[in-house]
Amino acid sequence: MNETLMETSTLTELRSLFGERLQENAPLSGYTAARIGGLADVLVIAHSADELARSAKLLWEMKMPFILLGGGSNVLVSDNGVRGVVIINRARKVVIDDQVEPPSVLAESGVTPNDISQRAARLELTGFEWAAGIPGSLGGAIYGNAGAFGGDMAGNLVSLELIHRDHGRQVWPVEKMEYSYRSSTLKRDHQQVVILSAKLALKKGDPRSISSKMKEYSDRRHKTQPPGTSMGSMFKNPAGDKAGRLIEAAGLKGSRIGNAEISSQHANFFITHEPTRAQDMKALIDLAQRTVAEKFGVTLELEIELIGDWQN
Repeated sequence: MNETLMETSTLTELRSLFGERLQENAPLSGYTAARIGGLADVLVIAHSADELARSAKLLWEMKMPFILLGGGSNVLVSDNGVRGVVIINRARKVVIDDQVEPPSVLAESGVTPNDISQRAARLELTGFEWAAGIPGSLGGAIYGNAGAFGGDMAGNLVSLELIHRDHGRQVWPVEKMEYSYRSSTLKRDHQQVVILSAKLALKKGDPRSISSKMKEYSDRRHKTQPPGTSMGSMFKNPAGDKAGRLIEAAGLKGSRIGNAEISSQHANFFITHEPTRAQDMKALIDLAQRTVAEKFGVTLELEIELIGDWQN
């Protein structure tokens, strides 16, 4: 670790606060879906919503910047790594109550939407089939209004619990998220909060219909989304169009820089051939944005987030 980036006194305080939970100079590639990323100065794993809240509160009190990673599916972490602290969200408790009307799900933010979808299906609950197969964390899905096949988090979320840097723990109704396509007030305003858990609404359904939907969506994913390691959809779809169509029409399908490649199956998926450098993936992103802008006058907006130190 570069001591000019984190002073010895700060590191000593972190060691005192987090004890054995603290990891130093931790590789982040194992915590991202793309298996890309340099070292975090310091890494802490939170195994419950309460532990997640305490970790965030301690770091805010220290005025220590931190980044939160869940499933790591919609992020590209720099080869230079992350200065400061990274919290890995492993808070995954789920409680489903199918005896109330409507049935409800209480889930901590580190669980995957796919896990919730599969559990709900086994209890013959419908409304979350669209999330089957979606990687990442529930917290990330809530933050970015993840969706597929006509469903999204805005349609399922009832409320969420979060901790705010300045106002402590709060419960927000879904309306306060001010959802839009693949975005929310938290994402747009970069508010200093950590999502801890959420309540979702489902319905009782017909098991055959639920099973049929799950199979249909799974088959469609396998047909349209490439196998291999990726971050998910790279760009948001522009109004009235598809990012993948534009990238393909620009002649970039199958383009490769280093071990990063624009999928020849679906041009809005950028896949990795391990080992892959983040700088090569970023160069491929820049190539797609530049070429589509030049050919069609459309600015592609990233759906993923760039994490870490991107200075050369």
